[in-house]
Amino acid sequence: MVDYSEKTYGERIAGVYDRWYSEFDTLAIDVLFNLSRGGRVLELGIGTGRIALPLSRCGVAVEGIDASEAMVAKLLSKPGGKKIPITMGNFADIPVEGEFSLIYVVFNTFFALLTQAEQIRCFKNVAQHLCGDGVFVIEAFVPDLTRFTGMQSTRTVRIEDHEVQMDVSQIELDKQLISSQHLVLTEQGTRFYPVKLRYVWPAEMDLMAQLSKLQLRERWSDWKKNPYTAVSGKHISVYEQMK
Repeated sequence: MVDYSEKTYGERIAGVYDRWYSEFDTLAIDVLFNLSRGGRVLELGIGTGRIALPLSRCGVAVEGIDASEAMVAKLLSKPGGKKIPITMGNFADIPVEGEFSLIYVVFNTFFALLTQAEQIRCFKNVAQHLCGDGVFVIEAFVPDLTRFTGMQSTRTVRIEDHEVQMDVSQIELDKQLISSQHLVLTEQGTRFYPVKLRYVWPAEMDLMAQLSKLQLRERWSDWKKNPYTAVSGKHISVYEQMK
């Protein structure tokens, strides 16, 4: 995927994104609402607004950053979408003004930043945009290298009478980089939906926070706030300013 850029994933998948990923834990809205404490809120990688729109309907002053015009167009077409201020660009740079009581990035979107340097830059810029008691929330999977055999993985997602959906991936351990294609196979042909991720272990994420003068306040295994353990498949991490 030589031509892959920060816009590629969203531009290619925008047309099917809401259909493929319509389900999410609605407790996320409650948790983020409470963490916002009535202040200004920023979503990194706002996409089609699956989280931002419900938060906005709860009265939260939410804003967003995204690199994909196609994804943002989906957001703007939805009821209430035009009320949410959107900044186009790379969310690692936080190209907005002012401070926020809550900045969050969910659904593994933090891993869309494809180098360690870019991920650290994101943390540092977030820290500069948090108010004194503000928090930074990340929802991400815990890397599971057992999914890969011979540095690759093939998984069948869905089989229907006239359509098959598969995920094929390769991993570069030295770069912590996963390159994948979501494939949709039909009698008419094959559609490709590429995605690249740089996965991060929770401990590495905590170090990025420390380099940015942030510290881990809480870590859960889900939006129910169940404890994060050695067998957790994902984590929700809440960072705050160092005291």
